[in-house]
Order: sequence, then structure tokens, then C-alpha cells
Amino acid sequence: MNMYLNEQQLMLQTTIRDFCEREVTPFIAEHSFSGEFPYAIIRKIGHMGIPGLLFPVEYGGSGEDTISFLVALEELAKADASVAITIEVNATLCGKLIHRFGNEIQKQLWLTPLAKGEIIASFALTEPEAGSDSSAITTTAVYDNGEWVINGSKSFITNSGTEMSGFVIVAAVTSHDDAGNARISNIIVPADTVGYSVGPAYNKMGWKSSPTHPLYFQDCRVPADNLLGLEGNGLSQFLWSLDIARVGIAALGVGLIQACLDRALIYSGQRRAFGKTLNEFQSIQFSLADMETAAHLGRLAVYHAGSLIQRNLPFSKEAAIAKLFTSEAALKAADQAMQIHGGLGFMDDGPIARYYRDAKILTIA
Repeated sequence: MNMYLNEQQLMLQTTIRDFCEREVTPFIAEHSFSGEFPYAIIRKIGHMGIPGLLFPVEYGGSGEDTISFLVALEELAKADASVAITIEVNATLCGKLIHRFGNEIQKQLWLTPLAKGEIIASFALTEPEAGSDSSAITTTAVYDNGEWVINGSKSFITNSGTEMSGFVIVAAVTSHDDAGNARISNIIVPADTVGYSVGPAYNKMGWKSSPTHPLYFQDCRVPADNLLGLEGNGLSQFLWSLDIARVGIAALGVGLIQACLDRALIYSGQRRAFGKTLNEFQSIQFSLADMETAAHLGRLAVYHAGSLIQRNLPFSKEAAIAKLFTSEAALKAADQAMQIHGGLGFMDDGPIARYYRDAKILTIA
């Protein structure tokens, strides 16, 4: 795949890969079992400038291209998908929303510390009765004397409830059109706002050290200036950012496929059965070939979607294709890697079981 990356992107890939080997991989098991948020790792990633790859220098970023960010996500996901999803949500669902639709004050106030890795942020869309049907949200924001008053609740919100969680972008119904249809807006709510509270963390199957909580808003007041873009344009705003997020999720999928393949190649070359190493059996070779093919095709799909984003071309369909293929391929690769490892792969304290858990959510997210 090197022919598709320029010299700077290859250097970034090597730098992040080396960092993950030193600073992430040795500590994964600890965080995966405790469910604790890896503050030290996330802060080190921030110091490397990874959260700001997508954003201009004037807002704390490094002004790199979309492909560079996707390369970074793949390398992070190979090491730990929980870490990768933290950075992915921070940049795509939060940072990109503010960068494209926010005003100058909002960019300086919220995008800059996010791009520098000083804080992480959440995007609060999903509700108990409104998941994939985003237009069915019931959380409301009523304008009152220069403030938005927010009431409602959100579910399964990533990057919430940590010491680094600086703000949440809340999708809320702010008005209705002449036909009575809800008009949705996106509003920035700082983490210390009165009336905003975070519920207990979910006990998830995978992404164990990625913080996920329900959020509650009870007469939560924020300045009118915290509205992103025009009132009532929230739906089109977050549908655009969700498309970018799908490409990011696809990059995570490629990272997991590659991780499964790397582990399976090593183990099958060392483990012996019936007088031969496992990789001498054709059935094992078929599984390894499947994983190699999936990683190659998935990476092509991710880079293609990323190149469309870079050139400001339509990319919604390509984003969906990349996300669909890589999420299902990652789950299959995790299953194949577990089968190759046998009982060892089934052990909960090993990397294969973690890959399996982390791959499943990609088909849902």
C-alpha cells in the first residue's frame, strides 16, 4: 500500500506505529480489564498532534490531509480500538462540525483546545427512542432571553464523563416548520454547565476503555452564541459529519483486520500440530489469505473515500461502502484469528478476544 502514501504520510505512519509499540500496546490489557480511561496515552497522543491533523494551524492543528488522519486511525486501532475511537469521535463528530459550521469565536474557544489534544469532546445525538432515526429526537432547546434552555436525555455518548471532557455538542429540537416537523439545531454545552449531568458508565462488551455514558439535561442554560450555524440546520450538519465519521470507523476496521492478520501470521508460523506448523495447512492458508485480501480492499476503500473528502467531492456513498465492508470484514477476521489460535484465542486476557469484542461494535456504530 506504500504506493498510495506520500513520504510525509509514510513518516507519520512509522512514527505512530513506533509510538503505539512503546506507549500503547504494553498497557492495553490493564485498561481493557479495568475499563479506566487511558489519560496518559490520550495526552501523549495530543502532544504528538494527532487530534489536530485535520485542522488548520491557526486553530491548533497541523493542517494535514484526510488520508494522513485515516492512516493515524488505522495505526491506533491496530494497537487499541478504544484509543482510536476516542480520537476519531473527537475529530470527526465534534471538531469537523465546529470547523465547518462554527463561527470564529467558537473555533478559537472550542476547536483549538480540541485540536491541541488538551480536551476531548462528545456529540450527543442518540436517545433512548431515537438511534438510527436521528430525526426522531425529543431533546428540546427553547430560546429564552439570550439563552438556550435544554431539556432531555441522550444515550451511548462516547468521550463523555472524563476529566478531559471539555464540552458536548447536543442535537436538540429548537422549532417546528409550518407542517409541524421538528427543526433540529446543534448547540455546544460546556462540561461544567449547570443542569448538565453525566450518568454512570455503561458496562460494554468492547471498547472497554472508551468512556460511554448517558447524558441528562434539566433546564440546562447556555448562551445563544453556543448555537452552531443557523437555527434549524442541525440535521444536515450532523448527517455530513456522520459521513466523515463512517470513513473513520472504516479505518478502525482496517486496523483491526491488520492486527488479526499480524497475530495470526506469527502464531500459525510457530504453533505445531501433527508434525507441521499451522500455516502449512491449506485451511489455515485460506483464512490468512482472506484476512490479507480484506485488509487490502478495506484500505483501498478507506483511501478512496478519504481522497474524495480531500477534494471536496461527494463521498456519502463511498463512506457507507467503506464502513459496511470493513466492519463486517473485521468481525470475520477476528473470528478467523480466534479459530487459528484455538483455545488460546478464546482466553479473555489475550489480544484476540479483545479484537473480537472491538470488531463487533463496528457493525453497529
